[in-house]
Amino acid sequence: MANPEAPNQVNVSQPSQALVARADAQSALNGLFLGLGPWRCSSARSASPTSLIISVLERRSEIGLRRALGATQGHIRIQFLTEAILLALLGGVAGIAAGTVSTAVYASSKGLAVVVPALAWGGGLGAALAIGGLAGLLPALRAARMSPTEALWAI
Repeated sequence: MANPEAPNQVNVSQPSQALVARADAQSALNGLFLGLGPWRCSSARSASPTSLIISVLERRSEIGLRRALGATQGHIRIQFLTEAILLALLGGVAGIAAGTVSTAVYASSKGLAVVVPALAWGGGLGAALAIGGLAGLLPALRAARMSPTEALWAI
């Protein structure tokens, strides 16, 4: 601590127990929020394939019609994989926007500068695309393996 009236006098002291406890609590909360991110990604990883498989089952007639009109297994596989990646991209962008807005609101309420590192949003978008691509792979393969007669029979 410096004394403005006597600039040559400096008083050094240890931080109080309250400040140490506050720093420990803040560190624990930061760890908690950082731990929730991977958990949320893992729940998205399990929910995405389920919804995409249901999409394949609901669109059997479309798959059968496309296959009957000459679409190859590769065309069907690319279609469903592209849809999965585009959905993941939209979800990643929405998540980054929500995270940035919540960070800005929190930082401005505490009087702090709003800083969102490029590595954070780039990593979030990369994770969303990776999870979406892996989640869409099984439904895309399942849709491509469906025979045209089996798919049209479901109409």
